[in-house]
Amino acid sequence: MTGRARESRGPIRIAIDAMGGENAPGVEVEGGLAAVRESGGAVEVVLVGRENLLEAELAKHDLEGLPISVVNADEIIEMTDSPASAVRRKRGASIVVATELHKRREVDGLVGAGNTGAVVAATLLGLGMLPSVRRPAIASLFPTLKEPAIVVDVGASIDSRPSDLLEFAAMGDVLARCLFDRERPKVALLNIGEEPTKGSQLTQEAYGLISGSGLNFIGNVEGKSLLQGVADVVVCDGFVGNIVLKLAEGVRDMLRSVLGGSDAPQGMSSFMSQFDYSEYGGAPLLGVNGVVIIAHGSSSPKAIKNAVKVAARFVDTDLDARIVDRLREVEGTDGE
Repeated sequence: MTGRARESRGPIRIAIDAMGGENAPGVEVEGGLAAVRESGGAVEVVLVGRENLLEAELAKHDLEGLPISVVNADEIIEMTDSPASAVRRKRGASIVVATELHKRREVDGLVGAGNTGAVVAATLLGLGMLPSVRRPAIASLFPTLKEPAIVVDVGASIDSRPSDLLEFAAMGDVLARCLFDRERPKVALLNIGEEPTKGSQLTQEAYGLISGSGLNFIGNVEGKSLLQGVADVVVCDGFVGNIVLKLAEGVRDMLRSVLGGSDAPQGMSSFMSQFDYSEYGGAPLLGVNGVVIIAHGSSSPKAIKNAVKVAARFVDTDLDARIVDRLREVEGTDGE
C-alpha cells in the first residue's frame, strides 16, 4: 500500500472536527462553508459533532447548492483530558468519529482543532502509520527573511531516534516540494552549532544518517539562523520543535502587543502578517496513513478555511504516496 489512494476523482471530501476548537462550532461551520464556496464544487465538507448544535449554526447561513453535511458525534475531548485515554474512552468523540470516516474512506482527509494530543492519538490509533514510518511528525511553517521554512517535528514525537529524524527530513523534503514547488529543498538539522560534532548523541548520529541519505542536506543550523531562511526544511525532535514553536508564538504576541498599534513603524503590519497562522491554516501530521491537518485551538474561520484547502491540496497531490516513494529512495531509512 502506498498511501491512502482516492477511490474516485470527484470532489475531495474533507471532514472537520467541529467541536474541538475554543470557539466551536461556529468557527468551524463558517470556515467550512467558506472553503466549500471558494472551491467552486471541488471540495465537499463533512462537519462532525453534536448534530443539534451544528444544524443550528448552519441555519444561520445560506446553504443552497453547497455540498456540506453533518455526521453526529455526541462526545467532546476537552483540552484538560489526557489525549490517549480520552480517545480510547470516548469512542463517540468528534475527532474519533472523524478519524473513522477517514479510515473507511468516506472522506479523503480531516481537519482537527483543539487538543493536539487528541488529534495525534486518534489518528495514530485509527489510521495507523505509512509503510517505513516509525513515528509521526507535525510540520509547521515558519516565516523567514526569505521564503517560509518547514520545521519538523514540532510536537508529535518527543522521544526520537536518529533514524526518526532522517524520516522527518525525508517527509519534510516531500512537503517542501508539494507546498513550494522546490525541486531540491535544502534540508538542515537544528543544533547548537554548525559543526558535525556539535550537539547531543541524537543530533550527531542523525547528522551522519541525513548526510548520507541523498537528500540535499546543508548541515547543522543554529536557532538564530532558522528565521534567516537558510534552509527549506529544518529538522528536530518534537521536544525541541515544540519549544521553538511556542517561543515563536510568544514573540509574535509580544510584537503585536508592543508594535501593533496605530503608531507601529511602516511595514510592521506586513511583517506581522507573516506570523499569522491563519494564513497557513494548520500543520500537517506527517507519517500517518491519511491526510490530517492540525489547526490551532483558537483558529478563526479564515484559518479553518485555509486548513481545509491545505488538506484538499495534499489529497489532490497524493502527498502520502509521495512520502512512501521518497522514503524508499532515501538511503538509511527502513524503506531501503
